[in-house]
Amino acid sequence: MAETTAETIERVGLVPVLRARSVRQAHAVVRAMLAGGVTIVEVTMTVPGAVDLLKELKREYGSDLLLGSGTVTTADEVAATIDAGAEFVVSPSFHPEVVAHTRALGKLSIPGALTPTEVIAAWRAGADYVKIFPCSAMGGASYLKALLAPFPFLKLIPTGGVTLQTAEGFFRNGARALGVGGDLVDLAAVDAGHPETITETAHAYLDLLAKVRSETHGNG
Repeated sequence: MAETTAETIERVGLVPVLRARSVRQAHAVVRAMLAGGVTIVEVTMTVPGAVDLLKELKREYGSDLLLGSGTVTTADEVAATIDAGAEFVVSPSFHPEVVAHTRALGKLSIPGALTPTEVIAAWRAGADYVKIFPCSAMGGASYLKALLAPFPFLKLIPTGGVTLQTAEGFFRNGARALGVGGDLVDLAAVDAGHPETITETAHAYLDLLAKVRSETHGNG
């Protein structure tokens, strides 16, 4: 039986945020991440021709790549990106109509929120996960832990300031997955002709997650 979108996100543990400046750059990043074992990418609406890029990636990689759309703030963007192949929809902020439309189209909703009030409002509106953004600005892993103390049932994806150095703390403090930007999606490496840097970083993240999981499950 095929994995659900949620199962894939939690198994891989990373949602790489692609803010490429061109289609060529985007393809190079995706190829390098896939080579490193990361099979998820979130294409933000800030990428030139984002909807067309989603269609191209869907055509090229099919079920080998789980596609999501990011920086989505309107119901029209939800419809366009899901039609183009997005299986999950991410926002930096909470828009009830975006959550509702994503769920109505049968896809996974990940709105952004920061304060306890915003987070619980997003969850009650039907979010599958809540993206805590910008998490590092609020203290990183310790903030995640503080949010989960009164709301242990929340499924949180911290984003903003996630690096190989901070990732372990986030996972140990309850993150279901991590939204990763420039630390993994290294556009400069691609421009310099070194996409293997991204592949190596992808491997490092997955190795780290495997280590944390084995230790956590070992203790439990």
